Amino acid sequence: MSDYIIRGMAADNQVRFFAGTTKEMVETARSIHNTSPVATAALGRLLTAGALMGAQCKNESDVLTLQIQCNGPIGGLTVTADAQGNVKGYVVNPEVILHANDKGKLDVAKALDLGVLSVIKDIGLKEPYVGQTQLVSGEIAEDLTYYFATSEQIPTSVALGVLMEKNNTVKQAGGFIIQLMPFASEELIDTLEKRLADFSSITALLDKGMSPMDIIKQIFEGYDVVVTDELPTKWHCNCSKERYYQAVLSLGKKEIANMLADNEPIEVNCQFCNSHYTFTPDDLQEMLLSQNK
Repeated sequence: MSDYIIRGMAADNQVRFFAGTTKEMVETARSIHNTSPVATAALGRLLTAGALMGAQCKNESDVLTLQIQCNGPIGGLTVTADAQGNVKGYVVNPEVILHANDKGKLDVAKALDLGVLSVIKDIGLKEPYVGQTQLVSGEIAEDLTYYFATSEQIPTSVALGVLMEKNNTVKQAGGFIIQLMPFASEELIDTLEKRLADFSSITALLDKGMSPMDIIKQIFEGYDVVVTDELPTKWHCNCSKERYYQAVLSLGKKEIANMLADNEPIEVNCQFCNSHYTFTPDDLQEMLLSQNK
């Protein structure tokens, strides 16, 4: 089944939720970047978060970027998502290898260590909105929960997970974001806190064959759940030779002339999808001529 996200409300509109399955997206990222298991887990969690947060965008043209700068051996991660469910991302060091943590799980927290999470929202204004928080655990879901509480003042629960096969391909991936409305009752808050504290693992439930809807219904058992829509989500990189042509052009006459002086083709690589674009000396000459017009 293809990846998708459900959006909706629960408990008499006291809560909104976003939940999805992202196995194909994360496996695509793993194969493109040839990530190690712990790098796959870290990138997969952030890709899933990007998909879920992209589903929160109000306008079709909105673009969201999640960036983690950290001291750990993974070096950092970047994910970009849009309102149509298109997501892409990369890690600085895709080959990082670490021993499992004391619970026998992939040690994403150690891979990241100390750092900063940035949420950048380009919503068509002159300057994008940027919210930043320190990493509180390095597990990414907890870091985003902290971000929502401190930067957006929204009580939120975030769950993200990636389950690997023995051959290091992706077996399951998914997550949810549950957010309280300002008028949520204390009774509902207490109930949810207990249920979420006992919540085991989203990938374990997906691996049992449960859908995102099944998982949301389990969390909100005894309350009404209304799904407003279902959104397909997928890995998609929108790079192209034309976009990189414009990027090289923007370097200016002096830089292009310096490159042309070598009389060698230049290669530009996309960090997100590893596509390579070559520009010949003739291409560079054309750029230089266009700058002189």
